[in-house]
Amino acid sequence: MTGQPPDDGADRALYEPSDLMPPAFWAFHERYHQAYFEYAYVQLGDQIAADRLVDQTFVFLAVVWQQVTMRESVEACAWRLLKERVATELTDQGRDPAVKETLAFERAIRAACDPILDSFRSEFKAQVTELEDSLGLYAAIARLPERQFDVMVLQFALGFSTKRTALVMGVREATVRSTRRAAKRRLSADLGLQFGEDTDDEE
Repeated sequence: MTGQPPDDGADRALYEPSDLMPPAFWAFHERYHQAYFEYAYVQLGDQIAADRLVDQTFVFLAVVWQQVTMRESVEACAWRLLKERVATELTDQGRDPAVKETLAFERAIRAACDPILDSFRSEFKAQVTELEDSLGLYAAIARLPERQFDVMVLQFALGFSTKRTALVMGVREATVRSTRRAAKRRLSADLGLQFGEDTDDEE
């Protein structure tokens, strides 16, 4: 959360002389560091570990920056790298990712549930709060495909707008909207609720 450069000697060398990296790298760092930290923190549940992981991710991005900028989407490439590192960290902690729900872990699910429930109260014709335990909302969210899960966490747990979610994930805003609608439809089917109209923060 501090956004401070790593303390390792080798890593620090990449951060100290700002002229070693092009302005585009530092602009990317400024734009996405906090978002990456928030996502990693939700997943790991440890501020220090999340901060260290994100700083190390940016150090690696600095090393391979020239290759990364040759990709179709720098944002999508960096997002995949962050998620791979989070998954590796979870595995190292003995929290093995599920095959289909790579990052759908209990901590992130619980962090996302309250805001999602608030949304469902207005979007589903049912008293979700009263039915939460028996309907197994946590399990339903855990079964979402990875991209749907990420969109729900970024938008509902972290409060990101559609535009910011799209920028962080390196996808189009229309993709975020369609992914969110698909996730809500899947959840409503899983929970036996009637899906209402999906509203958007910029619409």
